[in-house]
Amino acid sequence: MSEQAARICILGGGFGGLYTALRLSQLPWTTSEKPEIVLIDRRDRFLFSPLLYELMTGELQTWEIAPLYQDLLAGTGIRFCQGMATGIDLQEKRIQLHDGPEIAYDRLVLAIGGETPLDRVPGAAEYAFTFRTVADAYRLEEQLRRLEASDREKIRIAIVGAGYSGVELACKLADRLKERGRLRLIELADQILRTSTDFNREAATKALHERGIWLDLETTLAEITQDSLSLTYKGVTDTIPVDIVVWTVGTKVAEVISSLPLKKNERGQVSVTPMLQAIDHPEIYALGDLADCKDVTGQQVPATAQAAMQQADYVGWNLWASLTGRPLLPFRYEYVGEMMTLGVDNATLTGLGLKFDGPAAVIARRLAYLYRMPTLDHQLRVGLNWITQPVLSLLEGITQPSSPTS
Repeated sequence: MSEQAARICILGGGFGGLYTALRLSQLPWTTSEKPEIVLIDRRDRFLFSPLLYELMTGELQTWEIAPLYQDLLAGTGIRFCQGMATGIDLQEKRIQLHDGPEIAYDRLVLAIGGETPLDRVPGAAEYAFTFRTVADAYRLEEQLRRLEASDREKIRIAIVGAGYSGVELACKLADRLKERGRLRLIELADQILRTSTDFNREAATKALHERGIWLDLETTLAEITQDSLSLTYKGVTDTIPVDIVVWTVGTKVAEVISSLPLKKNERGQVSVTPMLQAIDHPEIYALGDLADCKDVTGQQVPATAQAAMQQADYVGWNLWASLTGRPLLPFRYEYVGEMMTLGVDNATLTGLGLKFDGPAAVIARRLAYLYRMPTLDHQLRVGLNWITQPVLSLLEGITQPSSPTS
């Protein structure tokens, strides 16, 4: 290695990118070996996406699930650069940023999360809401408040996709709107949560039924307009009025990645070795949504937050090993179960031999996610808030003057 410290650039600050950076900062570098670590993301905040739904019901605050990168990285030695990558020169090993400088790298980690495709149905790009980022949640919140302040009797919401995101969002919105909500889930398949366990599917079906959420199974979406959508079921198309359409179906690789001359699969994901290195480019690592990954056992690795966090541990180790002359480790994915939120007071948890739902699962899910938050400092801040908030609310209720009785 040259006298100048190597530079590791990490594109994308989601679970894969941020956790890789933090892992790198914790490894035992000597003074001569320690690289410069640069984390690049277009946004200024990390998002703990499994808890994004709680913003819609006011259960959690933005700072709890979306802390600033500058706060998370304080004291780690990791440099954060806010910017959007517009191109990567693989030969010169340089990243081009929009309205920013080029950044050279010795090792590159590709961890840019997927994007929601809105080009599959006429009108989706113009009128459908996505639900992937804090900005998406704010946009949906603004529209909900406008409708809640109106004099309309019912607020009609259609959610496209009955996977995890669609089901969880539907339950949260139903609990928020209560009797004013008229929600429907639109799904191409003949069942909800196709990749989940029977237990989760049954619990979710019950939760949807209890909240009066209509299921349109084996249904395709033909068109979305400003105040309606057209659904096709068994060859018959009906147009129904709607106030909000939320699109939760599919994911696509960011253009800056899809344009790279790297080996990819038919979905545009970067093909990687079990060491999580790009084929023919061992200096490039890829993980998360954009990686086509099979682990050391040949198992296809799902594009989930759980998998990305595990991959980050291996990518961090293998980057360290590649710069310190140690052997790289092949990735081994371990499925540890699933957790879902099914409204304000209900959730499911399966894994490690456990299988339960209800209020106990709500607490277990919160604690599990608290443990997985990126830094100890943030864990302590959030955990303390979760402990004290109910006490403060109780004290506030006690100290409020009682209303006069007649």
